[in-house]
Amino acid sequence: MEIEWSSSWDMDDEYEKLIRRMNPPRVVIDNGACNNATVIRVDSANKHGILLEVVQVLTDLNLIITKAYISSDGGWFMDVFNVTDREGNKLKDEGILDYIRKSLGADSYFVPTLRRSVGVEASTDYTSIELTGTDRPGLLSEVCAVLTDLKCSVVNGEVWTHNTRAAAVMHVTDEETGSAITDPQRLSKIKQRLCNVLKGNNKARGAKTVVSLGSTHTERRLHQMMFADRDYERSLDDATPDETLRPNVMVVNLYDKDYSVVTIRSKDRPKLLFDTVCTLTDMQYVVFHANIDAEGPEAIQEYYIRHIDGSPVNSEAERQRVIQCLEAAIERRVSEGLKLELCTTDRVGLLSDVTRIFRENSLSVTRAEVTTRAGKALNTFYVRDAAGNPVDAKTIESIREAIGQAILRVKGNSENLKSPPQESPTRFLFGGLFKSRSFSNFGLVRSYS
Repeated sequence: MEIEWSSSWDMDDEYEKLIRRMNPPRVVIDNGACNNATVIRVDSANKHGILLEVVQVLTDLNLIITKAYISSDGGWFMDVFNVTDREGNKLKDEGILDYIRKSLGADSYFVPTLRRSVGVEASTDYTSIELTGTDRPGLLSEVCAVLTDLKCSVVNGEVWTHNTRAAAVMHVTDEETGSAITDPQRLSKIKQRLCNVLKGNNKARGAKTVVSLGSTHTERRLHQMMFADRDYERSLDDATPDETLRPNVMVVNLYDKDYSVVTIRSKDRPKLLFDTVCTLTDMQYVVFHANIDAEGPEAIQEYYIRHIDGSPVNSEAERQRVIQCLEAAIERRVSEGLKLELCTTDRVGLLSDVTRIFRENSLSVTRAEVTTRAGKALNTFYVRDAAGNPVDAKTIESIREAIGQAILRVKGNSENLKSPPQESPTRFLFGGLFKSRSFSNFGLVRSYS
């Protein structure tokens, strides 16, 4: 079987480099212009995708963008961002400020990009595996079981699910050597086994596995993969039960200016701007002007766009597609389900064992982030029951008791927990059976420091 390889090195056009050297970007960071935010102004020669590059640098640093003003009419790009850290404070760390200047300024071509891999800097010491397929309960468990069986260790990864589709980017290493897997025959076997898992019994929608070496920006790729997989397509049966939870997206044309105006109103959350700009870029639209206001609980985004060919949105079908794609981009990252955090010493097969326990207790993982740092596993899971409903509180407590109360913690509010039903003899029997297969048998119940 032929392996699909994807290069992570994009060669810049020499002419573009020359223009950039003649007109180097200018970055100004001001902590005195605003009472409650650091103001970052970027002036640069214009090119398609530059807005995404700037927003990506800021979001990779886990900064919150509270306001933004963007203008790129003509050959010059000018924008202003009001940003804070996650605690709502101005930026004072000189290391972060210097990184922003270098990443966005005149020397940006010579500064390695911070290619985010679920919170850590990516390297070429792993093999990247990209997966897309039909979502179903237990899918992540099956994928992890295959990787463990094939002697692959998952060092970092992220999984998104949306509208019955699932996408994942996983960084794996060889279990024995701890280095990237490069043998073509072994890679072919990994790809074939994972494809079989992803296909399952669903013949209507395809599954895809791509194996590559080198760095990849995880969240950027997840957006691209789900967009390519058409997760934005909805039928009447797929409608969200509570339409009030849907973002409000409107697209109208300004015929006297030859722009289309996209207005988005949505509950605010981190990285919302990144998600919408990713999609507009993937759809080959150019943002000429934009106003972003996310200082309250609701974020308002207004974009003045044209297609890369210079035309505004010119049909009702295109308008509906823009709306659907932006809705999907916002919804992909919405964390449906109860948030569980697992912190423990990393070991071979840890992820496989954890997700297997979830599956055996009829929990479905709607989103996951997997990170390893200095021998510690720091994993986050969002779970619901197999029918998509809030999780039974007693089930969660049974799982936490088996894994370790200090290792698996429940985060966030309790609206995704439902009260346990009245105890029954059958339930008690299965509970005892589960406890007999405690995670302590796998060496997981350890103190975490």
